[in-house]
Amino acid sequence: MNVGIYIYERAEELDWAGPWEVLAAWADRASEVHVFTITDTDGPVRCAKGLRVLGDHTWETAPDLDVLVVPGGDSRGPVANEVLIDRIRTLGARGALLTSVCTGAFVLQAAGALQNKPATTHWGSMERLGALGVEVRDERFVDAGDVITAAGVSAGIDMALHLVARLDSVERARDVRRYIQYDPDPPV
Repeated sequence: MNVGIYIYERAEELDWAGPWEVLAAWADRASEVHVFTITDTDGPVRCAKGLRVLGDHTWETAPDLDVLVVPGGDSRGPVANEVLIDRIRTLGARGALLTSVCTGAFVLQAAGALQNKPATTHWGSMERLGALGVEVRDERFVDAGDVITAAGVSAGIDMALHLVARLDSVERARDVRRYIQYDPDPPV
């Protein structure tokens, strides 16, 4: 199983790094799972808070995907990137599971993946997503079958744990949660 996490200019760091941590911890315990990042170019990508990262693959070198994770951040660039939107449409048409965190939902919406499906996004963007005709739900994540969307930032961790439970088992998801010492009960 190939899980690609797309990182673009101005992507929110925790939107991709949270799911990365969960899914990479799962892959460490499941030899048939491969988790990698995908960027548009070979060079460094500067994220929303200034972190610079290098992707494992570009779209041209990435293996066929079974799961795609699209983080939020300044998603206007990806939404306007017709080549990317066509890639996501193609992935969805061939059965890849499309997921997003935060405003990454706008990228999936631009690709038509949220048509007639419930979804969520960051609380500050729910009204804007709803104005695009999406049935918006105020939940940590929404599993709509072939598309899973997560609310803002840290909700991506919850969504990724749900992915592990859905694609592997609840027990494996609990093992990963314990390994990363994630406690979804906030201290404040």
